[in-house]
Amino acid sequence: MKITKNLGMLLLGIWLILTGLLGIVSIPIPFLNIIMAILALASGILILIGK
Repeated sequence: MKITKNLGMLLLGIWLILTGLLGIVSIPIPFLNIIMAILALASGILILIGK
């Protein structure tokens, strides 16, 4: 399995996996909405600037 060198795509993949898991399993993590929003913003910005 090859892991991407593009940090933005890696963060996007992590965000998608976490979003999918949270739809299936309810895990009480404090500030989860803020963490997911920051992860989404970071991946979007990195993808746009090409990192």
